[in-house]
Order: sequence, then C-alpha cells, then structure tokens
Amino acid sequence: MAKINIKIEGVSYQVEEGLTILEAAKACGYEIPSLCAFNHGECSNGSCRVCLVEVTGARGLVASCVNPVSEGMDIHISTPKATEARRASVELLLSNHNQNCQQCDKNGQCELLHVASLTGAREGRYQGVKTPTTIDELTPSIIRDTSKCILCGRCVARCENAHGLGILGFQNRGFKTIVGPAEDRSFADSPCILCGQCVSVCPTGALMEKSEIGKVDAAFKAGKHVIVQTAPAVRAALGEEFGLPIGTPVTGKMVAALKRLGFHKVYDTNFAADLTIMEEGTELLGRIQNNGVLPMITSCSPGWVNYAEYNYSDLLDHLSTCKSPHQMQGAIIKSYYAEKNDIDPKDIFVVSIMPCTAKKDEKEREQMQVEGIKDVDAVLTTRELARMIKRAGILFNRLPDEEFDQDLMGEYTGAGVIFGVTGGVMEAALRTVYYVLTGTEHEAIKFEQVRGFEGIREASLDINGTVVNVAIAHGMKNAKVLLDDIRAGKSKYHFIEIMGCPGGCIAGGGQPYVRSCFLPNESDDIMDTYKEKRAKALYSEDERQVLRQSHNNPQIKALYDDFLGKPNSHKAHKLLHTHYNARVGFND
Repeated sequence: MAKINIKIEGVSYQVEEGLTILEAAKACGYEIPSLCAFNHGECSNGSCRVCLVEVTGARGLVASCVNPVSEGMDIHISTPKATEARRASVELLLSNHNQNCQQCDKNGQCELLHVASLTGAREGRYQGVKTPTTIDELTPSIIRDTSKCILCGRCVARCENAHGLGILGFQNRGFKTIVGPAEDRSFADSPCILCGQCVSVCPTGALMEKSEIGKVDAAFKAGKHVIVQTAPAVRAALGEEFGLPIGTPVTGKMVAALKRLGFHKVYDTNFAADLTIMEEGTELLGRIQNNGVLPMITSCSPGWVNYAEYNYSDLLDHLSTCKSPHQMQGAIIKSYYAEKNDIDPKDIFVVSIMPCTAKKDEKEREQMQVEGIKDVDAVLTTRELARMIKRAGILFNRLPDEEFDQDLMGEYTGAGVIFGVTGGVMEAALRTVYYVLTGTEHEAIKFEQVRGFEGIREASLDINGTVVNVAIAHGMKNAKVLLDDIRAGKSKYHFIEIMGCPGGCIAGGGQPYVRSCFLPNESDDIMDTYKEKRAKALYSEDERQVLRQSHNNPQIKALYDDFLGKPNSHKAHKLLHTHYNARVGFND
C-alpha cells in the first residue's frame, strides 16, 4: 500500500493511503473518541458525530470515521472547537437516553458511558421530551429496549453482514426514529434466528440477553437437585470477564467457581458432544449406505436450525435428527443419571452455561421434552455466569484448577472440545467415521482440511474406498450458498456443518464483549484476531487430551452398554433425537 504524508496536531507522519482519519490517527498514537472504531465501523457511518475533528481547509468539522486521509492533510483533534463539538454530540445522545445505569446489565462495559467520560459530557445538559419507547421481552432469548438505543446502526449492519438478514432496520423519521424489526414488531413475531449477534455489537444496553439467573436462584431456593453443564466455548472466553488475556483457557477455574456457587454436580457438555458424534456419525453412515437424504447437515446450532425452519423448510429432511449436545445431556441427566441415583426427574433442575442466546429459545421447544419433562430448565450465557461469580464475591483468578465431576458423564475427549469452533463438529465426526469405515484410527488425529475461518470450506476424503465430500459454513450468508445448491440439485456433498455465528460458538451472541476500548493490554488487531485466539484455546485442550476420538470415551461406551443399547436405537431416538417444523417469517 502506498504511503502518504499527513500532519496530526502539527506533527508529520507517513500513513497508508486509504485509511480513514480515525484509523490513521490510531496508527500514529491517537485515540479519537468514537462509537464505531471498536467494531470495524459496523454502524450508520458518521451518524453519531462523536469522532469529529478539524481539518485545515475543510468546511466545518469532519467525522473521522468516514473521511479518508489525503496527501498533505492537516488534522487537529484537540482544538476547542473539536473537543466542544464531540462533547455536545455525546450530550445530545445522553439527552434521549434512559440513564438507569445502575439497573443496566451493560454497566461497566457501556461504550456510551466510556465516550462520555472521554469527552467530558455532562449529564442533563439538554432536557426535553424523549422518543417513545418500545420494550420487547417476548422471546426467551433477547430483550430490546429502545430507550437505551443511540441509533448507531451496528445491530443492523451485523445482522446483514453475518447472515444476509434484514431483521433490524431504522423505522420512522426524525425524532421518532427507532431501530427494530419491521413495523416495530417483537423479535417473537419476526424471522429472527435469535443468535444474539446484534447483542454482541450493541454499545449500550438496548439489546441484551434475557437473563435466567433468577430461575437458577429460585431452583436452589426450592431445594431442587441443580446440575450445571458447560459448553466447550465457555472455557475459551470466560477469563476475559476477569481481566485475563483473550484466548486464556480457564477450564479448571471455571469448574472451581461453579462448585463454589453450590451446584450439586458440575459436568462438561463435551460428554454430550461425544454422544452427539456417536449418534450423528451413525446417522450419516446410515444415510450414505442406505440411499438416505444427502447431504446431511448438522443440527447443533439452534440459530442455524431457526434459519432453516424460516427460510429452507423444504430442506428440513437434510438436517440431522440429533438434538444439540446440551439438550442431549439434559435428557440423559433426567433419565440415566436420575435412574442411577434414584432421583425423581421432576426434582432435577438442569442449567446449561452456553455461549449462545439462541439456546435459551431452543430449550423451550416442545420437541426438547421427554414425556412432558424439559431436557434443560435454564440457559445462562458466559456473561451471565460471570455476573453470578462476581455477585458471589468469588475472586476468580485466585481459584485453584479443579476437575469436573467424574461419575457417569464426567469423561470427555478432544473431539468434544473442538465443537466450539467452526469446523470442529465436522472434524470430530470424521475422526469417528474414519474409524468405523477402516477399523483403525486416523493417524494424524487432526483433519486440517476442515480448519480455518473462511466463510465456506470443503474437503474430499477417501476413507477406505468410500469418498466422503464435506463442507463447512458459518454465518447464514455463507450457509445460503450451500443451501441454494442443494435446492437446485447441484450439491456434491455428503455432510455439511453449519454454525449460526461467524467463527462458531467461540463468537456466540452470549460470549464476553470484545471492545478495543476496554482491552488496553491487547494488541491493536484484537478485533481481527480474537476468534483465532479463542479457537486456539480449544484446539490446545484437544491436544492435551489422552483420548481424542468420541468412540473411545469409556463412559460413552458404558452409557450404551448399560442404558441406550446402541447408537440410533429406539431408546436413543426417544431421548436424543428430534424433528423440525416449517415456520412463517411474520406472525399476523
């Protein structure tokens, strides 16, 4: 990239051509207050006017986030005119903002408060009527509160960029403008897949997960036998809530914290990930060998399942009938575990710690019950778990490393761990499919062909004479390409993994927020590298495991020998499999 010469505060610099003023200033050591720099500009460009600067010769102040640098540009950040204008912009945002900060779950990570502090904005400088408020709490997953919305448009951009969906948009005009689904409908009355990507980029508390901490508290108070399970991606990100570098694996400390919170049993959803591979791998081989519906598509991601039901209901037979791992684990806890421990399943309360907001909705599906008993009773996001730990006064970083409970479902393999990253379910399945078809283990253990963060990846594997063509996609915009090929009869694949969130569960809508403004010790490229760092935490744990293939998990073998019989048995189908239904885009 060519270099150009600019000045900032009278000092000469050389910067890359094509950068915005905001980016160039950062490269030269200046942090201009902004509400979009922390998320790669996923916003309504220049609308908030928080990043205004003076440029010699320009007519008026310019928004640094949208204006590119040019040869000889002379930029002034700290003039009275620029600083006063930035402060006024923030004060105007505050004037239409619900300032119940003590009651807001975003308190401590609110970017509006951050820029208010940077600019010296004063509360209450501008007084007047506020925009009428919509509060949407109808889904189990997400709450929308327009009284906290600053109209930055990040959620609109993320929904489009990740999924090609237009669930959220600007509505009305002028002072009455709000952001929401069409006609200001509830998420419950729209084709929203409830993935929570909009929540993950919202700078304020306008979009939040619907907390179920109160449900867990009530279960303890009622004397329930409360069991918790944790998804693989949680351990790769939870430490960020306690100041640890992104990508720090905290499995042992997470377990220690959960035990101190009083859960009767602390299990790893990785056990059920291994179980999923046994069921899903058997299902795949059955379809290949018996001319079943192909390609078979994974069903672990509830956001993806929601998308399929709304947009590709004609392809639902392609989805694996397997429940997602945490739902499987809940079903096994309330049957196998309950039977072994002589506990009435109605007295067991299962809590899933997940990186995902869509799983809050998933657990409420009628299909996720067995004889009227829900598989899972409450889902907490990684962020909610962090709140519980902090509320209890637990000093997370001082905790010792402890082990998951080992009875009945405490063992897990490396294959289960990598479920949390895009391509992980595929790789875990291939490790077992290879063994079933060859009778030997894949020597390299890894299937490097399916690793990476490209939007769509594919591989063709010759396994003992059986060619298995596979593909991986994450984010619905990428998934759509593969689905349209299936619909057109052009797909060459046997097996497809689809994850709802870009990057997979490591970047789920319930994971800790990644904001460069709150991560002073991370490198400047953290917005580009955080997914890789979290993924590395999971791959490193996979490599540390003695057992790395699901079919070698001794407790999985015992589960089949003692209880289920064999993969895809009648009992396994009753407990571990499900079905899907076409859904309409808008409910009239």
